[in-house]
Amino acid sequence: MQAPTAPTYNEKMLANYVPLGVISNDNDFEDKTKMGKQLKELRAAGVDGVMVDVWWGIVESKGPKQYDWSAYRSLFALVQECGLKLQAIMSFHQCGGNIGDEVTIALPQWVLDIGETDPDIFYTNRKGNRNKEHLTIGVDNQPLFDGRTAVQMYIDYMKSFREHMSDFLEAGLIIDIEVGLGPAGELRYPSCPESQGWVFPGIGEFQCYDKYLKAEFKETATNAGHPEWELPDNAGEYNDTPGSTEFFGLNGTYLTEKGKFFLTWYSNKLLNHGDEILDEANKAFLGCKVKLAAKVAGIHWWYKSLSHAAELTSGYYNLKDRDGYRPIARMLSRHYAIFNFTCLEMRDSEQRADAKCGPQELVQQVLSGGWREHLEVAGENALSRYDSNGYNQILLNARPNGINSEGLPKLIMYGVTYLRLSDDLLKENNFKIFKTFVKKIHADQDYCPDLGMYNHQIGPLGRSKPKFLIEDLLEATKPMEPFAWGQETDIKIDDFDGVLANLIRKLFSMFK
Repeated sequence: MQAPTAPTYNEKMLANYVPLGVISNDNDFEDKTKMGKQLKELRAAGVDGVMVDVWWGIVESKGPKQYDWSAYRSLFALVQECGLKLQAIMSFHQCGGNIGDEVTIALPQWVLDIGETDPDIFYTNRKGNRNKEHLTIGVDNQPLFDGRTAVQMYIDYMKSFREHMSDFLEAGLIIDIEVGLGPAGELRYPSCPESQGWVFPGIGEFQCYDKYLKAEFKETATNAGHPEWELPDNAGEYNDTPGSTEFFGLNGTYLTEKGKFFLTWYSNKLLNHGDEILDEANKAFLGCKVKLAAKVAGIHWWYKSLSHAAELTSGYYNLKDRDGYRPIARMLSRHYAIFNFTCLEMRDSEQRADAKCGPQELVQQVLSGGWREHLEVAGENALSRYDSNGYNQILLNARPNGINSEGLPKLIMYGVTYLRLSDDLLKENNFKIFKTFVKKIHADQDYCPDLGMYNHQIGPLGRSKPKFLIEDLLEATKPMEPFAWGQETDIKIDDFDGVLANLIRKLFSMFK
């Protein structure tokens, strides 16, 4: 295939997640020398910036409104010194209990203490198991935390961040604020917790059985003329398959009036949660030269089954005849927020056939919906990959129709974040192919520090637009065909070293 003509401007920003435990549980920046060396290696490789979790459980650990930003200020100063940009995540969730979590960072202890006397502040499954990864959205507006609601705690945290990081914001170091909206920072329910025994590809469980969400559902059902309706009791357990449950099986409950009512309520609660917190984030960072962002999870298993069970338990009411993602995109559009999606590196052929996975179709659906709502769409890989196949899939999703030598492609992602900076990534062979990937994501061009050259001019954050009526959001559930995608990227990475190494290994194995 003939190599495409490189455009005369830079197209892409590439960021890199820093290690989860770079700031310790004791709020110390312990290995500044090693981190500085690694950041300089990233900068030399052409990486534009880094993404950093700013953990609520570390900063506000001492007590309500007792914030200590000192360790993060040291880290941010080092990032600035190394010539990188910064994406900051307001991480209101626990680290630990999910795939890829190498350290454990709990919610603030004083919040966990409140949960000892009122365990319903945590997400709860039908059996009553509590999940301490994130506060349930049922307490968003309950003043249970020394007189504050959960949303008020998130607001105060973000306002304090702006106050204490004002010099970095004014200097243009921090270019976007990703607002944590659930477990793993994603807008979803914690339906598949490894800490409670879930293993891939289990369908997960609904997480709305705390007393606050139960009461809200009962009130909503009663107001709709169905006081007799209860939360589902036939949706199975974490590691079930869709067909083994009455709710998700053939002609299951999810297709009935009662099932549709529940799924609409369950997904709308998530939508309203994201909308409310992003509205407050907009107020907190109003006037700053940053963009807001929110992350949505790539729940790709059972995507090719009729019921999309794993998506439904996560809060994404997505079926063949109902788009569960474009309403989220429409909600984000009123806040001028970036839609950040995961699993960019995955291919259907790499997944288990019996799990009916569809990561490629899922990415196409979600990104297409974001673009149709005129959003800036960004993304990241779900699992660490060091091979050309994974990188090439990311490159394809970043520009589904390839490079345009005459201007910006019609379909182009706003940015890509690679998960994650690690000793493994920096190993000689892994880092060699990573540097090739960085060059390709920049359309084979050299590094350019001017954000304007990326079409990434960032002006002062304006006030969110008026709130959408729920009818307007639900109008976006109407399914539409995704945009066309190329079969492969037009700037493919050829991992000759990897191919040669595999050939040598095979030859050796023949003579063993």
